[in-house]
Amino acid sequence: MANHSRARVRHIRPGRRRPGAGDDGSNGDAPGRREGRAIWKGAVSFGLVTIPVGLYAATERASEIAFRQLHKKDESPIDYKRFCSKEDVEVTWSEIVKGYEYAKGRYVVITDEDLAKARVPSTQTCEIRDFVPAASIDDLYFDHPYYLAPSGRAAAKPYALLRDALARSSRVGVGTIVLRQREHLAAIEPAGEALVLTTMRWAHEIRSPAALDLPRRTTGSDKREMELALRLIDTLASDFDPKRYKDTYRDVLLQVIEAKVKGKDIELPAPRRQRPVGDLMQALRRSLTERKPPARAQGRRPRRRAA
Repeated sequence: MANHSRARVRHIRPGRRRPGAGDDGSNGDAPGRREGRAIWKGAVSFGLVTIPVGLYAATERASEIAFRQLHKKDESPIDYKRFCSKEDVEVTWSEIVKGYEYAKGRYVVITDEDLAKARVPSTQTCEIRDFVPAASIDDLYFDHPYYLAPSGRAAAKPYALLRDALARSSRVGVGTIVLRQREHLAAIEPAGEALVLTTMRWAHEIRSPAALDLPRRTTGSDKREMELALRLIDTLASDFDPKRYKDTYRDVLLQVIEAKVKGKDIELPAPRRQRPVGDLMQALRRSLTERKPPARAQGRRPRRRAA
């Protein structure tokens, strides 16, 4: 039985979230899910060493500004209900099952028991298959980070050993893990006192840039421009400090919202016009004269290789 959602206007409690709206891609209303609870429990293994671990969210989206859809006529929130497309009746969550469309309009129901039969080794164990140089993986492959934490006292020592060995070798452990009925390529690397598992994209998911109109590589004839560009980079060289960067758009958007709530007039800022570079050498020279002396960059970890 297929189903789809139809919008109906109804007053609902502010802040209510639709099931399935978890920030980490999991079911936001799943039973027992609380902040700080493990998203996944299993083990990380390398060689004959097995480390029981839990997987925890490493990012959050609580600070994002969320907008509700409203009925323009009376500003009532729009609620989404689940309707059966055949019977045209609302369907409760208890009556909904998973289905796979194997032919046009033909479905087979997949139960939790069926999914349990599809287990592969990476369902409960992330086996590290290779240890690769940290700088050898293109950033394009990295997707979503999670923290790994040891499960139990016995796991603490091998966990620390793997973390510290990776840090000393400047290598990343690569394996696979199953999350939410999907197998992911995964990279495990140290981040301070923690191990971080980052899900990765498979090779077939990365598009080739061959179809893009990209300029040729810089040649010897561009030597003067390259020297100035490198000097300009040196003037901005520093260690990465994420606290130096701020989401200014969010701050301005909040100011607009607050002004609107108070009934104040909102002034539209004049658009900043970006002029194309006419004389590249002149632009580089002017940039250098306007920059401050270079900051001293301390030792930094190997950078991942650019694509």
